[in-house]
Amino acid sequence: MRYVHFSPDGHTRLLGVLEGSTIVSLGDASLEQLLAAGTDLVAFANAGRATGAKFDADEVTWLPPLTRPGKIICVGLNYADHTKESPYEQPSYPTLFPRFTTSLIGHRATLIRPLVSDSLDYEGELAVVLGRGGRHIAREHALDCVAGYSIFNDGSVREYQFMSPQWTVGKNFDGTGAFGPALVTADELPPGGAGLKLETRLNRKVVQSANTSDMLFDVAALISIVSEAMTLEAGDVIVSGTPAGIGWARDPKLIMRDGDLCEVEIEGLGVLANLVRDEAPQR
Repeated sequence: MRYVHFSPDGHTRLLGVLEGSTIVSLGDASLEQLLAAGTDLVAFANAGRATGAKFDADEVTWLPPLTRPGKIICVGLNYADHTKESPYEQPSYPTLFPRFTTSLIGHRATLIRPLVSDSLDYEGELAVVLGRGGRHIAREHALDCVAGYSIFNDGSVREYQFMSPQWTVGKNFDGTGAFGPALVTADELPPGGAGLKLETRLNRKVVQSANTSDMLFDVAALISIVSEAMTLEAGDVIVSGTPAGIGWARDPKLIMRDGDLCEVEIEGLGVLANLVRDEAPQR
């Protein structure tokens, strides 16, 4: 199933299932609510899609699949080729940092290039959405916690990312965390989302190309390791890291500009597309 969160009129927020170019409404529940209640997503969609109103996917406003996840945990330096292009040594433990919900935007929404910096960069990533959690989750049971997968563009304001040893500020500017277009339930993909081609394109030119099997810490390992420290919960999101090809590592640097189109495509998940616009000056 491909769950989407959308607005048909710019005001109403609905949950739906994407079927080709049509969205079938499942009402005003949210994925967060369904996951917290332990709902079987496949059964819920099958029960509601027969009578749900239908909408043209090209005529709605797409929202992030989850608009207010409890936690968004991002992973840095999880592809060896990306670490080699960075100023860091390869760590033996996942590099973790938070994203906050105020930074999230959906498919086809505007990626905001902030007023205070000229260093907005792209990072195409696989996002993992949890259907249940816990503490000290054994690796062999970790994939049982996964509800589904989506695409994330971890838009990074590099000047601010590198102002301190902590990356948090540069990863949390408003309007820089693109998420979507859909949550694809885990039954439709290989275990752990492994073996999927990941490609990022800037203005139709390929700038990142990798496979999710290249991750140093796979999805099961990430869930298990993170749960050693904190309680994971249904609706939490783990953004699993980006491969090589970021703009900041290039010579000359390739920075996203007003009017650029950034697309992240992951096999089996679709294409997350966003237009870049400069932040409007404050009055």
